[in-house]
Amino acid sequence: MGQEEVAIDYVEKDYLVLKRASASRPSGRWRDDDYDVLADGFVVGRIFQAKAAPVGSPWMWTLAFDFRGDRTPTHGFEATREAAMAAFAKSWRRE
Repeated sequence: MGQEEVAIDYVEKDYLVLKRASASRPSGRWRDDDYDVLADGFVVGRIFQAKAAPVGSPWMWTLAFDFRGDRTPTHGFEATREAAMAAFAKSWRRE
C-alpha cells in the first residue's frame, strides 16, 4: 500500500482500503481529510470531515449509492476517523 492508502479492515476476501481522495480522484481539489473507501479496486464509499456535523462527531462515513443494497445504516457520524472506518466496515459487512 502506498503512502496515501490505509487498510481499514481485512477479512479474507473482503479487504477495504482507505485512500486519499486526491490520490483516488486526480481531477478536482480535495482536502487532506477526504478519503475514498475501496473494495476490490472500486470506490464503495467515502469518509471525510464534514463541515456540518453533530458536535463532537466531525467524521462522516457513507456507502456509495450503488453499493448500499440492503445494508443499514448507510451513513453516520463519528468522533474520529478510526471510528468512522470501523462503522463503515461494520455496515459493509452487514454486522
